[in-house]
Amino acid sequence: MTSTRPAVHTIPPGVSFVDALARGLYDEAGGDPLALSRVTVLLPTRRACRTLHEAFLRLSGGAAMLLPRMLPLGDLDAEELVLSGEAGPAGGRYDADIPPALPELRRQLLLTRLIDRWGEASAERERATVDQAARLAGELARLLDQVETEGLSFDKLRDLVPAEHARHWQITLEFLDILTAWWPQIEGEEGAISPAARRRRLMQAWAEAWRSQPPSHPIVAAGSTGSIPATADLLHVVAGLPPGRVVLPGLDTGADAATWTAVKADPTHPQHNMARLLDRMKLDRADVRDWPAEGGERTPPARSELLNLALKPAAATPDWRDLSGRSDVQRLELGLGGLHRLDCPGAGEEASAIALMLRQALEVPGRTAALVTPDRGLARRVASELKRWGLTVDDSAGMPLRDTAPGTFLRLTAQMLADGLAPLSLLAALKHPLAAGGQDPGAFRARVRALEVAVLRGPRPGKGFAGLLDALPEDDEAGLRLWLENLRDMAAEAEAALATADIPLADAVEAHMRFAEALAATDREPGPARLWAGDAGETAADFASELTRNADAAPVIGGTRYPALLDGLMAGREVRPRYGGHPRLAIWGPLEARMQRADLLILGGLNEGTWPAESDPGPWLSRPMRAGFGLPPVERRIGLMAHDFAQAASASEVVLTRATRVEGAPSVPSRWLLRLDAVLDALGLERLTAGEERWLDWARQLDTPARSILIAPPEPRPPRTARPTKLSVTRVEMWMRDPYALYAERILKLRPLDPLDQDPGAAEHGTLIHKVLERFVWAYPNALPDDPETELLRLGREAFDRLGVRPGVRAFWWPRFARIAEWLAAQERARRAGGLHVFAERKGHRELPGADGRTFTLTAKADRIERGADGRLAIIDYKTGGVPSEKSVRLGFSPQLPLEAAIAAAGAFADVPTAEVGAIAYWRLTGGNPPGEIRAVKGDPGELAEQAFAGLQELVTAFEDPQTPYRAVPRPAFAPRYSDYRHLSRVQEWSAGTFEDEG
Repeated sequence: MTSTRPAVHTIPPGVSFVDALARGLYDEAGGDPLALSRVTVLLPTRRACRTLHEAFLRLSGGAAMLLPRMLPLGDLDAEELVLSGEAGPAGGRYDADIPPALPELRRQLLLTRLIDRWGEASAERERATVDQAARLAGELARLLDQVETEGLSFDKLRDLVPAEHARHWQITLEFLDILTAWWPQIEGEEGAISPAARRRRLMQAWAEAWRSQPPSHPIVAAGSTGSIPATADLLHVVAGLPPGRVVLPGLDTGADAATWTAVKADPTHPQHNMARLLDRMKLDRADVRDWPAEGGERTPPARSELLNLALKPAAATPDWRDLSGRSDVQRLELGLGGLHRLDCPGAGEEASAIALMLRQALEVPGRTAALVTPDRGLARRVASELKRWGLTVDDSAGMPLRDTAPGTFLRLTAQMLADGLAPLSLLAALKHPLAAGGQDPGAFRARVRALEVAVLRGPRPGKGFAGLLDALPEDDEAGLRLWLENLRDMAAEAEAALATADIPLADAVEAHMRFAEALAATDREPGPARLWAGDAGETAADFASELTRNADAAPVIGGTRYPALLDGLMAGREVRPRYGGHPRLAIWGPLEARMQRADLLILGGLNEGTWPAESDPGPWLSRPMRAGFGLPPVERRIGLMAHDFAQAASASEVVLTRATRVEGAPSVPSRWLLRLDAVLDALGLERLTAGEERWLDWARQLDTPARSILIAPPEPRPPRTARPTKLSVTRVEMWMRDPYALYAERILKLRPLDPLDQDPGAAEHGTLIHKVLERFVWAYPNALPDDPETELLRLGREAFDRLGVRPGVRAFWWPRFARIAEWLAAQERARRAGGLHVFAERKGHRELPGADGRTFTLTAKADRIERGADGRLAIIDYKTGGVPSEKSVRLGFSPQLPLEAAIAAAGAFADVPTAEVGAIAYWRLTGGNPPGEIRAVKGDPGELAEQAFAGLQELVTAFEDPQTPYRAVPRPAFAPRYSDYRHLSRVQEWSAGTFEDEG
């Protein structure tokens, strides 16, 4: 091959890269319709190829034209090279001696099996579960790709650290035997190599072929910075070909020699990789020529100069001290034109403001706008915000498969089966929009809601479908039995598979997918047609098919670990949008923005840890170890991101945005923003924050009503016939504190649902204590047993067993109950010594006159009534929680005990003789320190009873009037701490303060 000076060009950062590239190639064709088709263009990614296609389409105005062959360096395929007409070595194929690439999923499963074997090989090692092994396999695969990309050998690994170093490193070395000793054998058995190794070897074969047999047609490698060694070698070869050229994106040709030397030593600098590439080519920057065409409007060069100044290597930043004396400050100030910055309070506000900017761009005919960010969460938020205007803008990076409807459905159905149909997992799967079970979706969801109310609310039913069927009510008015039996038959195979201790992954996957398809079916459409429909469905189908094909590579798994394994294997799968996005709005990743431009570019998520991302060396090698092994510094990734930032920030109209708090925690601005602030301060120029807050104000106004509305508290006034004529003493307290709650419960007949999967112990804690004491007092109303504490403990064990309290809950509560039993035994001995007679859980009632001859009945069930030797009564209430205050009892807001005293004084408790009430008290039984406490209510019980009864009479009279409303929380100071009906009264809306009408 004739030695020629490498042909290297650059397109300035202020120019649209693909438009300039397309214009230059088009101009060189000189009107020859076939000339372009003889050109091969090498681009970084497949998406870059698509972007160049679109640039040619814009250039031709939509007219048909023959385009160059475009090949992606990042996803090189030998078949594409052959089909594109590129000759291989000696006229053969490029991949003649290169094994095929091992599919990513199969490689991860094979590594999972090796990790499982490694843990099994030694009893001293903690064996990872299969899902943990799968995640470790993903990390190993990344390390393998890094090593293969750099063309290194794992043989050097053991020489990195002497044997006397930390035991941690020795364990890591033993673990990495999976790659050094075992993995080559697996690759040999598979007859395949890793994708990174194949890509490297293809590039090497390609470069060698072009060295020995230079092509006669033009070759242009554009947009790559040569960060990968094999790519850099290929670019070197292309630049040296007679018809070859390399086009670099945004090379800084104006930096002084000292700065350029510092750039080569600083991997975080945006020009670092291109500087190393030029050194590899033995080129000086003076040898790099400008690309002979520009694509559309160009940003003033002052913008690039300002950014290059701000992004100087750390070794050159002392020069900033002399910036105030520069003579070109006014010219550099021109670079601020069109550059804006917006700091937002949080991620939600940032997304709203960005969406508003994008929407505003559409007000100008033909104007285009794009969000550029590596933060996929921000991208999804912005896409969601745009939907308020009916705009569908897909994130070009795609959506994780696990978060799509089919991916979520597969994860939920697997979890449901593995959890034995636990209520939360079961409802999450059956309430998914894809679940229909062969029925009309609406009818199916109605059955699910009926099952929830009838069986799943409250304590958990038995395991599996058998447990659900056993828990069904006897009447089964909703017809759930037949429906559940149908679901049971549908899930039988998958349920059995995931209940198996050891099962091949292929069997678990096939059983699960069959069940998912059956559950997705409706009465009009088969399950596969619904489950695998659309972009997300097709991606899910491809994943399921690939997992089935490669499941033989996985170790035998436990069925209960299948959902976590499925989730881990699904991680990293993206559903990418097809053509047909919005014609003028886009959401791009930083690499895509390197290649193209929009009239407005919004660079979002500019916080440390996001843009740039954290430079994590990974779990295997420290930074010094990576350097000793030959791996590039992890900071090189920051340099690549810095380059993409500089390219995008050089556009004509740019807004830099960030959130000052992320997930409630303060964030740190991106280092590039801090550097830009420092340079502007040194130049004496204003920072980029003035005036941009208007976007936040406008975004807030979108969700602020034009006028404030005064919301009055609810005041329902039901007719007299609907008002209650019988209440218990506990409901009288509700009547006093929150009449609206009584209205909702007794008049509207609304009942709160029990929590899902309710802990039976938590639901019955107070009931358990009451039942034990009730049985004890019924058995021993006068004389005590010889050992009352032992008897209380025996009754407690029976109650715990009868309620089926879980072991964990029992371990927490039993010691508390034992302390309560000890305290109660001491109290009983002391109180019974004087000849006490005790009544337990006695019911009573007393009537009050109402309007129009109606009567109101007050009912009560006293926990404990004691009749002393003097004949007087003591009314006692057991409390396992809080105890009412003296003030609330005295003012009548806790009237339970005084009203029970009034019933007792009238002789209205069953089997309890009429007598004077001498004491009322609360027994607080917590099992803590102290385990029990007697809180006697101060004052004359007789007077308190009379006052409470008189107050009740007034309350009854007042609420007999149909005009008396059932207000919500009429006295906030005495409002109950918790109410099941507070949300129905919308108390948060009308109690927030005074609302003024702004209209």
